[in-house]
Amino acid sequence: MALLCERCWKAYADEIAIQEGATDTPRPEPDPDDVTPYEPPRCPHCKAEVSPYLTNYDRWVHLATRDYPAKDVPPRYRWRLVAVLARHSSVPTGSVAVRVRGIEPLPSDLVRPAHRAVCLSPDAVDEVEQEPVSDL
Repeated sequence: MALLCERCWKAYADEIAIQEGATDTPRPEPDPDDVTPYEPPRCPHCKAEVSPYLTNYDRWVHLATRDYPAKDVPPRYRWRLVAVLARHSSVPTGSVAVRVRGIEPLPSDLVRPAHRAVCLSPDAVDEVEQEPVSDL
């Protein structure tokens, strides 16, 4: 396993993010002293609620708010949420989004699709419909 310098790691992570549809902009943390209502993030195209998750390579991805069977989600848009455990504990402290690849899930297995796969904007619908059936 090779170690990358900070600049090389950023370039590598940015390349992966472009391929997977992730972004390097973290979601804003609400100020604890701010009393204005905090609204969950929404898609700029269809105005649906999205869930931003940190990926395993330090970028953020917008995922749908619920899981779908793998047979209903094109392979490029399949993600899973992996629990992050506290050190020396079995208590989960958060979750990280990991793209499903390598081993294909069973058609009935639940995956969390990228929001782009369920977005109702015409551009997103066209993009998902032109997606190949498999990533072979």
